[in-house]
Amino acid sequence: MMGTFIQLVVDGLAMGSVYGAIALAIVLVNQSTGLINFAQGGMAVLSAYLAFAFLNLGLPLIVAIILSVAASFVIGALIERFLMRRFMGGEEHTSVVVTVGLLTLITGICGWLWSYNNLQFPSMFPSSAFNLLGAAVSWRSLGTFVTIAAIMVLLQLLFQQTKLGLALRAVADNRQSASLSGLPVGRLLMVGWGLAAALGAVAGALVAPRLSLTPGMLDTVLVYALAAVILGGVSSPLGVVVAGWLIGILENLAAVYVPFIGHDLKIVVPFILLFVVLLIRPQGLFGRKTVVRV
Repeated sequence: MMGTFIQLVVDGLAMGSVYGAIALAIVLVNQSTGLINFAQGGMAVLSAYLAFAFLNLGLPLIVAIILSVAASFVIGALIERFLMRRFMGGEEHTSVVVTVGLLTLITGICGWLWSYNNLQFPSMFPSSAFNLLGAAVSWRSLGTFVTIAAIMVLLQLLFQQTKLGLALRAVADNRQSASLSGLPVGRLLMVGWGLAAALGAVAGALVAPRLSLTPGMLDTVLVYALAAVILGGVSSPLGVVVAGWLIGILENLAAVYVPFIGHDLKIVVPFILLFVVLLIRPQGLFGRKTVVRV
């Protein structure tokens, strides 16, 4: 019984790390632009396909992933410069709708170029497992967990301890004031989108071996990631990763130990959790409460 419980928790942490990876990219865009990017899942999928294309050229896996991260940074920066910037200063809802359209466009392009068939993407980590208190823990799951935890710490340090992070946050809070302060707003926006796309490339490389590579492989993951963003607090990299882990663990436990939920209805778990938490803390578990002066 204890072995089963530990196995469910370990598997939940591994899947929750996947949710946290996409959630981190969403937070990165939000902290640098103030926008929720619904196309983040599609951009991560495109990055995974780019890594797959580099692999087909005969390059080693780690080199292919590094090249896809670099290419994704450029693509993210170009999307901001030539697409999203056209809607700067307009209604925020318009920009959100544009990201939804961008998600559809990227998914279609991936399907057109690489087909909608399931493709096998190799993992950066061994597929073997080791025993932990009666649970089989795969090195792949452990590697995913450690990688996302490390990225979470680095992003937290970026936004709290570096001039670049503070500048990105200043631009997101008030672009006009940031510009009057001498900050290069345009370049910072491009950097923010580029960093988020690069992080999405890492997430895509971590997810593709687990789910198999298809244009829509992150559609469901994006829903969970958005739930993690709201639950953890859109201003907190630490919060969204912890929320992703919490969602992954609770949905696994509910699927086994709550009979009326089971595996078919476990997708409702994050939304029940959201409802309960937001009644108590509308800003999320780790989010900052917004103070409006009038």
